[in-house]
Amino acid sequence: MLKKAYRDEGGITGLETAIILIAFVVVASVFAYTVLSAGIFSSQKAKEAIYSGLEEVRASLSLKGSIVAEDTDADDDVDQLVFIVALALEGEAIDFTIPTDADTDGIADDDSQNVVVISYSDQTQRIDDINWSFTPLGKDDGDSLLEPGEKYEITVDLSAMDGDIVTYTTFMLEIKPPNGSVLMIEKATGGVVDDIMILN
Repeated sequence: MLKKAYRDEGGITGLETAIILIAFVVVASVFAYTVLSAGIFSSQKAKEAIYSGLEEVRASLSLKGSIVAEDTDADDDVDQLVFIVALALEGEAIDFTIPTDADTDGIADDDSQNVVVISYSDQTQRIDDINWSFTPLGKDDGDSLLEPGEKYEITVDLSAMDGDIVTYTTFMLEIKPPNGSVLMIEKATGGVVDDIMILN
């Protein structure tokens, strides 16, 4: 009888082993699900970051050609800057709605609808959202969107500057589109201010 009882206990050990095995399988499957979920989440975030980066680059501007400084009233200082921009890649169009400047102070009005902002800075001053205008060059579909294949000639009004831009002045323009990177242009005037100067 005693031998028979000992023999029957072998089934209990098998049942315990099965329970432990099932517990291991359940824990492993939960762990695997957690790892897979984390991997899927991180790959989704990586994909979003890549697409966001591509969108930034696709909407960026590039400078085409030189910067031209003009002394429009022949008083030996720079009154406006002229340059040409295009899209850096065949990507997102950029809205170049011209700023309004009702009081003609050289700075865009508070209620202006422009989304491209141009800032000027030099050794003594910084002015944001200065007045500018554009003229389409070559291919153009008649709207204010800078699209792939189009070029805009931008004329920046420098009448808002506190002090004249004369000889040996180093300055920077920042063209900030609503999306994409900022186009930064740093130039310096020479020893003589002519009516028209190409700043290389």
